[in-house]
Amino acid sequence: MGSMHGDEFPVERVSVHGYDVAFRRGGDGPVLLLLHGIAGSSGTWIPAMRLLQADYTVVAPDFLGHGRSAKPLGDYSLGNHASGMRDFLQLLGIDRVTVVGQSFGGGVAMQFAYQFPELCERLVLVDAGGLGREVSWILRLCTLPAAEYVMPLLFPSFVSGWGDAVSGFLRDRGIRHARAAEMWRSYRSLTEAENRRAFVRTMRAVIDPGGQSVSARDRLYLAAHVPTLIVWGDRDKIIPLTHAFEAHELIPESRLEVLEGVGHFPHVEDPERFVAVLADFMRTTEPSAATPDQLRELLRRGAR
Repeated sequence: MGSMHGDEFPVERVSVHGYDVAFRRGGDGPVLLLLHGIAGSSGTWIPAMRLLQADYTVVAPDFLGHGRSAKPLGDYSLGNHASGMRDFLQLLGIDRVTVVGQSFGGGVAMQFAYQFPELCERLVLVDAGGLGREVSWILRLCTLPAAEYVMPLLFPSFVSGWGDAVSGFLRDRGIRHARAAEMWRSYRSLTEAENRRAFVRTMRAVIDPGGQSVSARDRLYLAAHVPTLIVWGDRDKIIPLTHAFEAHELIPESRLEVLEGVGHFPHVEDPERFVAVLADFMRTTEPSAATPDQLRELLRRGAR
């Protein structure tokens, strides 16, 4: 993918607990931490980063097991990814961020806001996981026993070179279907054995054959102290739009923006519209300054 985007936001690396974490960054101003979805990478954020870098510092890591980051056997739970993000930010010298998470990254973003409220200025959920049971059947299939042994048949390595040819073919004919291109990039990453292994571990941490197994719904009231934006494409076939409305109900004072004609990847499919919504939210909200006392009070109320 590097060649496709040139050296616009070159991949950098930092070692977190002995594992390489790859990331891209740029811009200047308040920090946006951009978290990608399952089988994705930081490259997914490049179209949005181009538009955001004039006003914001943009930092997009590859989760462990993804992109160019290390792919250890370890723990791919949301909690471990959230802790990894805290340590990653510490090593970069970044104290507080607006955390923006798409799909699986949205689940990590909620976990991050929940575990480290003192680091989280705002929360932005983009077609986020972790808000309900329903999820596309293809993702549920990938969690079945022996999935990693069947996947080489579904994602044969000889296909991995086709992506650029297909993208080029469409581009030459003036067809730019960003959603299809993004799905293809994810598909292509799964032609490599270590990516498949990490993918299956990540999936099983959040999904079982019946659907999403991890839900933040019982804790969403804790987001009352942090300005929250929910962005969803009305054509999302992976995670249903109903989850956006339900999360909006459960998070006091949250803002909901439904993008018409957009699927699961708003930041790729319509980066201009996505960035306009995000920038407006940034301009019109104050960063959270939640105190431990306020958090304690929310927890007590929730317990009641």
